[in-house]
Amino acid sequence: MPWAEQSGDNTWRVRYRRDDGTIGSLPGFPDETAADTYIADMEADQRKGTWIDPTAGQITVAAWAPDWLESLDIDQRTEENYRSFLNKHIQPRWGTTALADITNLKVRTWEKKLRASGLAKTTVDSIIKCFSLLLADAAAEKLIAANPIQARRRGRRRRTQRTPRKVWAEPHEVLLIADQVALKYGPGGAVLVVTAAWTGNRWGELAGLQRPNLHLFDNDTGHLAVDPDIGALHEPNKGPLFLGPPKTEESARTVTLPPFLVRLLRAHLDTHDHPHVFITPEKKLHRRSNFSRRAFRPAADGNNHIANPETRLHAVKPGLKFHGLRHSHKTWMIDDAVPEIAQALRLGHVLADKVQETYSHVARAVEQRLLDALQARWDKATADSTTPSDQITWRSAA
Repeated sequence: MPWAEQSGDNTWRVRYRRDDGTIGSLPGFPDETAADTYIADMEADQRKGTWIDPTAGQITVAAWAPDWLESLDIDQRTEENYRSFLNKHIQPRWGTTALADITNLKVRTWEKKLRASGLAKTTVDSIIKCFSLLLADAAAEKLIAANPIQARRRGRRRRTQRTPRKVWAEPHEVLLIADQVALKYGPGGAVLVVTAAWTGNRWGELAGLQRPNLHLFDNDTGHLAVDPDIGALHEPNKGPLFLGPPKTEESARTVTLPPFLVRLLRAHLDTHDHPHVFITPEKKLHRRSNFSRRAFRPAADGNNHIANPETRLHAVKPGLKFHGLRHSHKTWMIDDAVPEIAQALRLGHVLADKVQETYSHVARAVEQRLLDALQARWDKATADSTTPSDQITWRSAA
């Protein structure tokens, strides 16, 4: 129970016992009546569970941040991003500031300066989001009354560029890119590109695919399984590559393969004995940036800007990224009138309609129709291919 106590000739303070047994003190009251009035309000808030110890908010951002980071249950890459935002941006500005002294106005002024410094909008938004999460958790721990960062209600209207459409490719374009990857990087890279386009799997799911999770049968049927615990290869900013869960729970799934891809993958597995299905020409695990730089970007964009390259590559689909192969697969399924539930299950997506997601299922006939359409796309692409025959040996098994 709090009590009033004279602390000087003309000043009073409120004393109270904290949950941990220590005694808190709130000075600065001009007389006993003012202190008793505060005590009455304080006891009312305590009964409602809304009272916040004013001294708790005096902890600085620098002192609170390590405990906050330690409490987060997030993937390694996200934690690295948060740590980077704290070290490079948040701590230099707010490290010595008490949590209770942070206001929305001050944060928005700082946000404006971050934008003016040349940082990308998405980077600034991510920094503010990280800071807001830190303050929201401080409020949940009753260090401050509420998260001071509030949504903007006014401000200069900013012109925002429309998000550019994702670049995707037709089957014959994917095949041309794969042919050029085979020519410059090696046949294993070409099989990786084709597998991505004809399954819709993410980079990490394919780079982390291991032999026991690839099932190829003699009747040219097969599937690959994305394991819920080790179904994706993760690339932290620091440290070695490691296997871990895929992007979402729904990403753990089984993806059926069209006949040509079963034959292509079977021949590909015969070329090496590594535990992983897709590896570099040096028999090591893939890194996304290395594959993009050495193989995918040159094959998609071409290298006509280089005077005398070792291997001349022509532009096929400038701007196409590896993830664009997943968008391509989605586009093909839409064009082939594949039901939305079948698309979601194949790509590991969550349907917005929870009822449909719960009660829908993919009939065997629908799955077969999907595979037939993918096979037909491969057959047409290879029939229309203009790549010289001496450069297409990598796909002869299909």
